[in-house]
Amino acid sequence: MNERTAVGTSSKPAPDHDAALGEAWLVREELPSSLTAAEVALLFRDDQRPFALVGNWGGGAIIGSAPLRVAGADDDPFSIITELPVAKDGIHGAIGGGWFGYFGYQLGGRIEDLPRVPHRPIPLPEFSLAYYDHLLHYDKNHQVWCFEALWTPQRATVLRSRLELFRKRLAESTERQRDYRIGGFAPPDGKADHQAGVRRVIEHIFEGDVFQVNLCMRLEASFSGGPLDVFCAGVQRLKPPYAAFIGNPSSAIASFSPELFLRRVGRQVFTSPIKGTISCLSSHEASEQVRKLLESDKDRAENVMIVDLMRNDLGRVCKPGSVKVPSLCRAEAHPGLWHLVSDVVGELRDDVDDAALLRATFPPGSVTGAPKIRAMERIAELEGSAREAYTGSVGYVSPLAGVELNVVIRTLEFAGGRVWLGVGGGIVSDSDPQAETEECFTKAVPLLRAIGASLDGHFGPPSQGSIATNELRPDVRRGLIETLLVVRGVAVERDAHLDRLSASVDALYQESLPVGILGEVQLAAGKCRDISRLRISVSPRERGHVAWSIDAEAVDHSIIQASGEGSELVPVRVGGGLGPHKWRDRDRLAELAARHGLAKSQEFLMIDRNGDVLESERGNLFAVVDGCLLTSPSDGRILPGVTRARVLSIAGRLGMAALVESQALDRLTEADEVFLTSAIRGIVPVVSCRGNGRWPSGPITLRLKNELAELWLQRASL
Repeated sequence: MNERTAVGTSSKPAPDHDAALGEAWLVREELPSSLTAAEVALLFRDDQRPFALVGNWGGGAIIGSAPLRVAGADDDPFSIITELPVAKDGIHGAIGGGWFGYFGYQLGGRIEDLPRVPHRPIPLPEFSLAYYDHLLHYDKNHQVWCFEALWTPQRATVLRSRLELFRKRLAESTERQRDYRIGGFAPPDGKADHQAGVRRVIEHIFEGDVFQVNLCMRLEASFSGGPLDVFCAGVQRLKPPYAAFIGNPSSAIASFSPELFLRRVGRQVFTSPIKGTISCLSSHEASEQVRKLLESDKDRAENVMIVDLMRNDLGRVCKPGSVKVPSLCRAEAHPGLWHLVSDVVGELRDDVDDAALLRATFPPGSVTGAPKIRAMERIAELEGSAREAYTGSVGYVSPLAGVELNVVIRTLEFAGGRVWLGVGGGIVSDSDPQAETEECFTKAVPLLRAIGASLDGHFGPPSQGSIATNELRPDVRRGLIETLLVVRGVAVERDAHLDRLSASVDALYQESLPVGILGEVQLAAGKCRDISRLRISVSPRERGHVAWSIDAEAVDHSIIQASGEGSELVPVRVGGGLGPHKWRDRDRLAELAARHGLAKSQEFLMIDRNGDVLESERGNLFAVVDGCLLTSPSDGRILPGVTRARVLSIAGRLGMAALVESQALDRLTEADEVFLTSAIRGIVPVVSCRGNGRWPSGPITLRLKNELAELWLQRASL
């Protein structure tokens, strides 16, 4: 073993668990591994009561299973966490072991006299706590995994066996994420109840009853699969600082929280409430968004109100004069968002233990309101279903490291073949009921997207800056078109375009393209002296036949050059998209553009009902995020672009990473560059998307544009 440290005994031993509370030593051994925390967590999927804390916990990640003791339903969850060995000479940064689990929101009823809770559709245990005397701890600073244990003679054989098991798992890992299925998320009782609740809160505020209430709604979906797989998928995408997974025999929670509730180290206690949020458009607009957030009187007032509440809570257990606010209303970046965050610190009185600290501060003030008890009474009265783990806290209490707990927000709860997500916000006097309800859906989208889920099609936020319409369905009787670029008398990507047209004709009309069409295309292209657009039109006729024609026209030479103006996108909702065929009917697009005053440089970006980005009216869309290309799949909702396929091929040849997967509109806010691909225009930089950001024509776009133009010119010279 690398390190051993003597650990003393608790003053309150549990008679049936002497091994946990007798004399112990900290044992710490490094285990070489390059696995990520999510990959390591998957190794524990079949263990008893697995847990995973990933992000900034204990300076990295903490993962474990097979606890020595599980708290029972009759135990006092606040008192039991004090039943720990007392470390004499701990190693800085070590965790060793301790109580891990969650404190559900309803435990507030054991601290204060609150009204009867609302309906509980699927009740979870009010708390889930277990004592683990060993775990895996990832130290971010030294980038090393360590086996840590609170070693006792009684447990020596078991702990040696567990050490070797952990060593083998890390060395021989073959575990991968498994598939799961999640239905569309929706509020069980619709939107009306939440809007009514918001209106009632506003009435209470004007009556002087409360200042602010954090009112939430529940979004629910069907689920099959492993909750741990969902957690690992979300962690890899979102990278939240206080992610947590707690697995129980019949339920689980997967928290992707950005918020620290409490950290106690020695006698110092620290909390960082979050209140105030703004979407982070692109990195190029971040400074402007931060300025707006910092100058928002509403957001700042909400944050200061909760800071005062937390100062009051800590003041009940800290030494007089020790409670300070070292940071007030700073802007902090999180995935897709900026938050206002403040810090409150204090020094606990000598007579205060962790049980007293939790009783004085739980549940977190940022998810209740002010005054706290009155706000909790209104929550019980107005919310349609009771909160379970949501807005409680997850984390650990360790004899070596102290206390570290998050705020259970952005959290999925699993039980009985269902999964649910709580979303909400602080309601103040000038809140708008409809806007607050839509904001709940907006907040849910990034998390759902990260786990491959979505809102039910009947619910969801309107796309920012989008136009809602049901008018873009083409008249399929007018047939199909195929457009090809002609350079130096050669039709670029001719075979791929004809293959796509042939597939559409077969699928729609059960006919084949005429045998002579290839020769006609070559003949028409050969007559083009300038850079031209060749258009093939196909329309259905009686008795299953099709008619076709070819025409050509010269186009702007700049289309295959590296320079050129970018496109401005205007989102428009088109449920299910326009499909995999290139329709001849473009009149509805033109009429809608004229009605909304679109300029020549603007074009529609089609968005599905669930918020997925589909394609623009004239091309496929790519986003560049951290050097990786992202584009939507050819899943029947979009035209499978020939140039899109060529760009993916070029990216592969250049060693660029690329992902073909569904992406929500708000994910464009994370992009560094955005561009379109078109058979005629090649690669077109996107300079803006209404309500969703602006981007420069970046180096990846420029390189791909040059590579594509060079390839087309080379093929035209053959």
